[in-house]
Amino acid sequence: MTIDSVLIANRGEIALRVIEACRELDLRSIVLYSEPDETMPYVRLADASICIGPADPAKSYGNIAAIISAAELIEADAVHPGYGFLAENPHFVEVCEEHDLTFIGPPRAVMELLGNKLAARDAVRAAGVPVLPGEPVPADLDGLAAVGERIGYPLLVKSVYGGGGRGMRWVDGPGELRAAVAAAAPEAKAACGDERLYLERAVPAARHVEVQIVADGRGGLIHLGERECSIQRRHQKLIEESPAPNLPDGLRSRLHDAALAAAAAVGYRNVGTVEFVIDGGAFFFIEMNARIQVEHPVSEVTSGINLVKEQLRIAAGEPLGHASGGIDRRGWGIECRINAEDPARGFLPSTGTVHIDELPGGVGVRVDSCLHDGMVVSPHYDSLLAKVITWGQDREEARIRMMTALQRFRVSGVQTTRALAQEVVGHPDFRDGAVATDFLARLTG
Repeated sequence: MTIDSVLIANRGEIALRVIEACRELDLRSIVLYSEPDETMPYVRLADASICIGPADPAKSYGNIAAIISAAELIEADAVHPGYGFLAENPHFVEVCEEHDLTFIGPPRAVMELLGNKLAARDAVRAAGVPVLPGEPVPADLDGLAAVGERIGYPLLVKSVYGGGGRGMRWVDGPGELRAAVAAAAPEAKAACGDERLYLERAVPAARHVEVQIVADGRGGLIHLGERECSIQRRHQKLIEESPAPNLPDGLRSRLHDAALAAAAAVGYRNVGTVEFVIDGGAFFFIEMNARIQVEHPVSEVTSGINLVKEQLRIAAGEPLGHASGGIDRRGWGIECRINAEDPARGFLPSTGTVHIDELPGGVGVRVDSCLHDGMVVSPHYDSLLAKVITWGQDREEARIRMMTALQRFRVSGVQTTRALAQEVVGHPDFRDGAVATDFLARLTG
């Protein structure tokens, strides 16, 4: 297939990344924007831009009819969904196909399979990938206690179609289970339109490690190593790094093999991520994300591969130009997400007008952002302001560069997570690579 122009159905730094990748591949970029995003820098950098609607995402970035109309008006060949909004919406993929638009991501059938977390667990388990004990929440809640006892405590209540912590509750014992299910169901319904839940064994103080994979749908399937994603708040990541520290080589190799087996089992195509929890020397599949991840830059800086360009090339039908054995993964990458949130107030989103005092730079420092002086942070969109990424020959060099970069990342007008990131990266446990999903809870007491 031929792709000459790409409609970018997203905003923020990922829209900017896609524009840059399109330029490198000599593709025409068309960016959509909502009314308050008209002044964003990527709007003027794209080859063309179209206002998609008001601030409300349901009437702009999530409005499938408006996006398709814009694609037809501008005569786009393909749609890049970025992450969030419609990136993992199989109905959107179907509509794109009906209108002869190439969707830059996995096929609809794969997305439907992976969107159902229970079906995804079954598919990868059949391929020999270990999964945690888990079962659906029964329709008759009288049987709930028996399911909980079979799985064992502690456990997690999770949304069948959710992600990013939506519809998730931690349950320490049977006395908490029914209330947790009652609270999680409406949250799951609001987040993804389906209230179905399942229970899964929880692993206290686990490590959360994911593997970046790339598949061309023609038999080419590689990994770009793993990312450590254990520094989280409310099941959402704040700091990521690659490779994962203090991971035995044998376990690391088994993780890579399991990720490739999982991707092959579901017939994956394009760029994706397979997520695991690690409990001592054992690991278990959590889910597979059918999109490019926010934290993909740490894999880019350690592999030298532009993952957004790979997405575009694969969508155009090109084969992989790399083999896992031929990728020279080098050094260490660390990423800190700087969110407009107030950690002292339970990470409450912070809104206002941003003023830039200083931004970091220099050798081994990368900032992925669409920040500009005077930018208004509204409550309508994700709180991510910037991703600060550092690279070093080894982990300590990357960590020290991150400390300096965070010191130089100075903005005012909104509260941010910068100081928390500084505290984490400077902490002796982080310096030693002693990370787990309870790190922030232990840090903040």
